[in-house]
Amino acid sequence: MQSLREIYKIGRGPSSSHTMGPERAINIMRERFPEADEFKVTLYGSLSNTGKGHGTDTVITHTASPLKCSVEWDEKSACPVHPNTMDVTALKKGAVIAEKRIYSVGGGTIVFDGEPPELYEKYADDSIYPHNSFKEISEYCKANNLRLWQYAEQYEGKELFGYLSEVWERMKQTIHEGLTTSGTLPGCLGTQRRAQKLYSQKHIDESAQTKENRLVCSYAFATGEQNASGGIIVTAPTCGACGVVPSVLKYMQDTRGFTDEQIVRALAAGGIIGNLIKKNASISGAECGCQAEIGSACSMAAAALAELFDMGLGQIEYAAEVAMEHHLGLTCDPIAGLVQIPCIERNAVAAMRAINALSLANFLADTRKISFDIVVKTMYNTGKDLLNSYKETSSGGLAKYYELE
Repeated sequence: MQSLREIYKIGRGPSSSHTMGPERAINIMRERFPEADEFKVTLYGSLSNTGKGHGTDTVITHTASPLKCSVEWDEKSACPVHPNTMDVTALKKGAVIAEKRIYSVGGGTIVFDGEPPELYEKYADDSIYPHNSFKEISEYCKANNLRLWQYAEQYEGKELFGYLSEVWERMKQTIHEGLTTSGTLPGCLGTQRRAQKLYSQKHIDESAQTKENRLVCSYAFATGEQNASGGIIVTAPTCGACGVVPSVLKYMQDTRGFTDEQIVRALAAGGIIGNLIKKNASISGAECGCQAEIGSACSMAAAALAELFDMGLGQIEYAAEVAMEHHLGLTCDPIAGLVQIPCIERNAVAAMRAINALSLANFLADTRKISFDIVVKTMYNTGKDLLNSYKETSSGGLAKYYELE
């Protein structure tokens, strides 16, 4: 598996696959071919279907600037390898000097056709972690008396936690920015920011459960709204699902007093779960629907919480498994191709579900029948069976039936 830095990336929203991925692709092409004075980009599949709403063309031309760069949309050609496919042509004085097919596979990660990722992604070497299933990791950790965060430290060194500290600071800053900003999100929907209102809408007789729900959801809304406005966020594991992990960890730190060091260790545990999903299935909504994004984020959050509360490996597995199992089949149908409706609310709902998964793991882990590895495999197969209209094409579900007024 790859470095956890490939799961947690700091960058601008609103979409890891539709903005962060193409941005990285253009930057790499510019580095490889500095003599180029022009680029031509053709977008296929989901990149073409929802690229306008995600601002894919804007980020591509901005990244290529001041060089000339044109973007074409091809919604008809098949994408046999991955639905997020783009062709980038580099030119000099009108002559083609290079043509590359690139796949944006989720979470801001890209793959050049026919090339191993480590040639252009510093932390994308697939051999950083030698184990590729939770069963293998669990057996190794038990044999060596390791917790998941210690497992990550063994293979990535202590410097990983310096990076995860930056990740955590960015997550908290994004929540703060979202809670202190009001107004309307960009795009044709006119979606109002709601995080600030949700956070401040206190009631005198508010129960502890209601307060938890309100605060956790306000943190998730704050992060999701910053992402939707093109703010700086952390993929966890994607931009569209970036609000789940930080919201539950921020709430637990605020109410339970967990230290930053404990939170960072929890991020490492959650990152291992996200890594396993990315390795054995997908974190791309265009490939497997929203179950691959929100479902993965919920699993990561549940595992991070279980680590935070010092639960055993069996309980961590159960929490992550429950979180994914009950997102199976979730479709990706963003209205108007914007990462707003239903995406932002889904982050809040998944955050609360992660806390529920933690509670179940505390009491019922010894009754578990389904392994985490099985549910990941199931999610991938389910995603492959979903109709294309439900995989970030904005041609099915809510996106089909919602009418702009």
